[in-house]
Amino acid sequence: MQTSGSKPCPCPSFKLRELVSMYFTMIAVFLVVLVVALQGTAPREDYFPYKVPLDPQGLLELSWNVSYSRQVVHFQILVKDPKFGLLFGMSDRGEFENADLAVLWSDGRNSYFGDAWSDEKGRLRMDSQQDYQLLGAQKAPEGLYLLFRRAFSTCDPKDYVIEDGTVHLIYGILEKPVHSLQAINTSAIPRGLQRVQLLKPNITVPELPSDVKTMEITAPDVVIPSQETTYWCYMAELPESFPKHHIIMYEPVITAGNEALVHHMEVFQCAAEFDSFPHYNGPCDSKMKPERLNFCRHVLAAWAMGAQAFYYPEEAGLAFGGPGSSKYLRLEVHYHNPLVFEGRRDSSGIRLYYTATLRRYDAGIMELGLVYTPVMAIPPGEAEFLLTGYCTDKCTRLALPAAGIHIFASQLHTHLAGRKVVTVLARDGRERQVVNADSHYSPHFQMGNFGDELITTCTYNTEDRSRATVGGFGIMEEMCVNYVHYYPQTQLELCKSAVDPGYLHRYFNLVNRFNDEEVCTCPQVSVPQQFASVPWNTFNRDVLRALYGFAPISMHCNKSSAVRFPVRTALKPNSDTLCSKTRGNR
Repeated sequence: MQTSGSKPCPCPSFKLRELVSMYFTMIAVFLVVLVVALQGTAPREDYFPYKVPLDPQGLLELSWNVSYSRQVVHFQILVKDPKFGLLFGMSDRGEFENADLAVLWSDGRNSYFGDAWSDEKGRLRMDSQQDYQLLGAQKAPEGLYLLFRRAFSTCDPKDYVIEDGTVHLIYGILEKPVHSLQAINTSAIPRGLQRVQLLKPNITVPELPSDVKTMEITAPDVVIPSQETTYWCYMAELPESFPKHHIIMYEPVITAGNEALVHHMEVFQCAAEFDSFPHYNGPCDSKMKPERLNFCRHVLAAWAMGAQAFYYPEEAGLAFGGPGSSKYLRLEVHYHNPLVFEGRRDSSGIRLYYTATLRRYDAGIMELGLVYTPVMAIPPGEAEFLLTGYCTDKCTRLALPAAGIHIFASQLHTHLAGRKVVTVLARDGRERQVVNADSHYSPHFQMGNFGDELITTCTYNTEDRSRATVGGFGIMEEMCVNYVHYYPQTQLELCKSAVDPGYLHRYFNLVNRFNDEEVCTCPQVSVPQQFASVPWNTFNRDVLRALYGFAPISMHCNKSSAVRFPVRTALKPNSDTLCSKTRGNR
């Protein structure tokens, strides 16, 4: 259970709590008509602004709302194929052991709902304190709606404390009737997890101007490939003689039924240096993709599963159109298709809201973190392994204005092994301020360029993996990214790093010398293959961790055209070793 960092909460006396517990434990709900608990009423349909699919098939759809005044989360789960019950809850790392669960189960005649927990072996127990409060259940043509609520913090040591940052939601589906809660075998049922940020920022949505217009950049009825990971690229164009506008908001457009397949999306604007770009509609890694599309890297919008609409502050907007701006746009959609569905068609994308009434500042988006490269890897069986990407002062001094920039938001992103992301602002080798720590919006603050560095660290857990996890685009590979939104806009589009590949080659040679098993370091063998041949003993793990801590780094200080700023040397913070320069990866 997650208990650290919990805030004190007013607890009822033991006697009263015991009485309430006995009352709720005895409740049995026959799910035919809407059932409302004695406390409170069911929220309205429009009361659930946040939504995410729980499972890859999209059979379970979670919607929720947050009441900060009452410190409560309202959940609504749509079970499209109810069968004989559902487990839903939270745990520290997405495991079914030591989990906090709401359980709906049926014995074939009646259905029951209760607050439960699991022990270290995954065995279910009814909680003596019922903190998942059932508000209603209703059958509809599309399935069963289950409505309940949970306080952020409950004073119950068996309960998960809902806090800021990523929450690991777990689910299980009961395919057969069970006569009791204890009869449920959590290891023998279809189950999974979904990572979301439950506590969304409590911000005021700005009012849109009267002259706002919309534009949708969507995939043209794509047949999603029958493979686990696909990055799909599609070229679009702005209208001829499109004048300068400011994007002031954007939101996802997801094809109904594909909510569980569309993992994340980006819209890029192409470099203005080229008069034309070839039309393309196909996989981003295809050999048929025109090389010129690599010069479409200026981010206009970025969205990942679970995120909502993005609003710009009233004083800034993201410029597009007009002189010096390319009319060509590239949509990139990441499809995550673990069940390898065939023939699914998709027209998802992003809807831009823009205005001709220009705001005071042109905003920009800067990509921080690690380069997408396999030289950054996590050994298997790691409970907590850290990788860090640097945007050093060698880049910020050159690319940012003397007055600095104003960061107003950031979006963090990893893949399945990611547990935590934090970006800090450092100056003179000391941490000055946290830019973002696993939350969508950050507090407004000013960043100067006089020795400022942005350091992004991701924490990974690979305890359930038997092979090394390398950096890359695949869902079973890893990323460490922070999209920083700021103003005024600069030419700096990407400020990331990776360990010097030459030092990684030395690591593989060292492993060969000190281990009986041989690791092939031949030039024709890829880095992922070399990592796959490493025997992961304590020595090899510790040396790799140390390598990432002290080895020189390869800095990427890029414009949107993929052209690099002339950074000749770049130092890792608190390092006396010059960084090498390499080309290629984003």
